[in-house]
Amino acid sequence: MDPYPEVETSSNNNQNPNFLAVSSSGSQAATPSRYENQKRRDWNTFCQYLRNHRPPLTLSRCSGANVLEFLRYLDQFGKTKVHTPVCPFYGHPNPPCPCPCPLRQAWGSLDALIGRLRAAYEENGGQPEMNPFGARAVRLYLREVRDLQSKARGISYEKKKRKRPPPQEQQHQQFQNISFQEFTLPPGDNNDDDDNT
Repeated sequence: MDPYPEVETSSNNNQNPNFLAVSSSGSQAATPSRYENQKRRDWNTFCQYLRNHRPPLTLSRCSGANVLEFLRYLDQFGKTKVHTPVCPFYGHPNPPCPCPCPLRQAWGSLDALIGRLRAAYEENGGQPEMNPFGARAVRLYLREVRDLQSKARGISYEKKKRKRPPPQEQQHQQFQNISFQEFTLPPGDNNDDDDNT
């Protein structure tokens, strides 16, 4: 008996094609990843937002401006304190006491959300070149939010640079510079004595 069950895609058109059916003794659906679940919830939330929009919007008529409206709408549910420039705690990551500054969505949450929605848009039949989540205005907005929150909260959002190993050529040259003449054998340990026999 094969210890690994076969994995096959489901032929049911009502299911998301990203779900896999695992067949072993019985046919069961594999549970989607946390990322896939979150992407589905985010997509449903955005579609609900479009339906509730006045006037209601269809996905084909959605633009980067509508995505920005959605992101601003989400700010009311944010949990991240973003200090205003007049706040005495502006630029302090850990203020000592509460202040009346607004709560917003954190930049990292918005950035991850846009990434998931961008992928979901294309998975649901959208053209990559028409993807409103990849619009220039959305990228600029995210950059603006990142910079504003970085200054207001005193937290750097700079990417951490990876330590890169030295290139192979440098390592090869280092080994070539080692001279084996530096290593001498102590007297009496050489093999010249074998010739005298």
